[in-house]
Amino acid sequence: MKYYRQQTNTFPTTYLNDLWGEINSSPYFSVNNLNRDFIATKGFSVVFQQSGIMEVVEKFPFFQPYLDVAILDNCNAFYLNPLLLKEGSRVDPHIDRSLRSYCKTIEPPAFVSVLYVRVPENMEGGELILRCQKRQVGQIKPQVNSLVYFQGDLTHSVNPVKTPGNRLSLVCEQYSLSEDELEEIPRFTVESRASISKIKKRKNAP
Repeated sequence: MKYYRQQTNTFPTTYLNDLWGEINSSPYFSVNNLNRDFIATKGFSVVFQQSGIMEVVEKFPFFQPYLDVAILDNCNAFYLNPLLLKEGSRVDPHIDRSLRSYCKTIEPPAFVSVLYVRVPENMEGGELILRCQKRQVGQIKPQVNSLVYFQGDLTHSVNPVKTPGNRLSLVCEQYSLSEDELEEIPRFTVESRASISKIKKRKNAP
């Protein structure tokens, strides 16, 4: 793979619709817990090791088809997050190191995988821009049901969305860590800015 690769028609349309509904109704889905580069976005994050995938699936069964396809065999730690952008949202240039909050010495992920779950019709803006140092090496216009893999050490950003509607992607940073680094990473945990009371209320709803 030279910088990135993209495959289309990855899943049945019914799965994308289910994924949209499940993410949108999740009690964890709230103003993004990611850093200040993520402007006017929503989401939540799931941190897990290879050995914790079954716990992810028990908690979030709707992620399983994505994980079955997207997870790479040579990676052992993951940071998974649904990412919702609307008109006016953007993501500023950054290099992913989301597991650094657990392990300070961690390098960028080996790869990042992005599934486009929902994209506004005739969307203006919202392109994924990839740069190697300061040189642009990719500009990807989101297409529903396309799965993109890009090198984890690339600087990347998302252009401001100029169209009403929802741009939902499912992003997974995939790391290949040493045994010492892996010891610092939770086997499975969820990060969200949703209030505890909101989560409990939604969990207890009939």
